[in-house]
Amino acid sequence: MTETADTARPQAVSEPALADRQPRIPARNGRSSIQSVDRALTLLEALAEAGGEAPLTSLARRTSLNISTCHHLLSTLMNWGYVAKISGRRSYALGARILYLGQACLRQVDLPRRAEPHVEQINVSTGETVHLAVLQGDNVVTLLKREARHAVRVDTGPVGQSDAAHATATGKAMLAWLPEDEIRRILALKGMTRFTANTITDLTALIEELRLVRRNGFAIDREEFQPGVICIGAAIRDHTGAVVGSISASAPTMRATKAHLERMREEVVAAVRALSALLGEPGSGTAADDRLQAVAN
Repeated sequence: MTETADTARPQAVSEPALADRQPRIPARNGRSSIQSVDRALTLLEALAEAGGEAPLTSLARRTSLNISTCHHLLSTLMNWGYVAKISGRRSYALGARILYLGQACLRQVDLPRRAEPHVEQINVSTGETVHLAVLQGDNVVTLLKREARHAVRVDTGPVGQSDAAHATATGKAMLAWLPEDEIRRILALKGMTRFTANTITDLTALIEELRLVRRNGFAIDREEFQPGVICIGAAIRDHTGAVVGSISASAPTMRATKAHLERMREEVVAAVRALSALLGEPGSGTAADDRLQAVAN
């Protein structure tokens, strides 16, 4: 990015001047913003530009905030773990919570690369359409898709965002591992659209379905999103047990024999366990769970 004459850095600059240089605040493109949030984020960027640690007076100069405002904002950020106070030096540093956010971002960015060989394996083994999806905010977003290898295949739509978490195997696989209050919040916000006669649109019934998903280790879409299409999905989880994403395989009902669905289930569960093991989920590398039920009952 080319700097303007007002923001260009001189060729030679002293260390004190560099230390007190104010961080650039991103342009907001005319959108409304909340002043306290702007200031808190500016403080975090100021700490980052200072090398991760700086005294209160330096941060106040960098951000053009008065000492009192700066102190209150830092105290709030400390409560959330985004800032830590360095004892004995009267300085503030970036907190461990920053690492959590960074790792979560990197996991999602890196997930398609890590998942691609597993998605390919399921596609080759079953011949069916395979998806990799994640939860971004309150939305299910498909990041990767492999089309079926058969002449007759299901049309599951393009890569991108979907509001059908309650009706898809990828969505239910991820919802199942969220706290119940969070599930209710997302579904209240996004709604429970009826896509087919089989779509679960009653919240209590869906909560019970998600309990079965957790117990069995996989989710099934029984023509709930598209007529004539059955999908099996399972969640990818990290070292904390948090959901990172999900993988599903989709087949037309004409090929959905008990044996074929069992093969799809085995391949999907094996893939998510391998990916979860890479991300450090405890116990994810163990043998198949005996509680997994036959999907065509």
